[in-house]
Amino acid sequence: MQGHPEREPGAGPEAGPEAGAAAKRPRTVLFVCTGNTCRSPMAAAFAQAIADDLAEQGIPTRVISAGISAAEGYPASPEAVEALARLGIDLRSHRSRALTPELLDEADVVFAMTEGHAAAARAINPSAAEKILLLDPNGQVPDPYGGPIEIYEATADRLRELVARRLKELSA
Repeated sequence: MQGHPEREPGAGPEAGPEAGAAAKRPRTVLFVCTGNTCRSPMAAAFAQAIADDLAEQGIPTRVISAGISAAEGYPASPEAVEALARLGIDLRSHRSRALTPELLDEADVVFAMTEGHAAAARAINPSAAEKILLLDPNGQVPDPYGGPIEIYEATADRLRELVARRLKELSA
């Protein structure tokens, strides 16, 4: 007599198609800044490292970033690349993208760097307003653009802490 192969709980026809789809659909986290070349790609890079760990725990997470005034296809700023390289993260493949209503629809949560970014995102897609939050609930994350590498490093350290805190909140 042949047995049935082992199945994961909730898998198989008895669970219905919705159960499998819901279990596999990753949570999408979107980070938003101005040009999508400094803060939001750095935040997304930190979040991706955490997301890889969450996936191992059965919490698939998709991480994306965009800018409210971004031109398409630009690399991360050299200082952002350098600041993250010093922390062992490679940001060289990043390419900027503009924030769209569709990206806001796809996201389960949107973390904006400033209140101005949050307001712009709400204006782009008012139906997404409830899921648009400040990354730092206590204030803004200032733009390091044009500053020395030390400012980028300080921004990276702050983003790493904020992203870890916010993703932990989401997973609680």
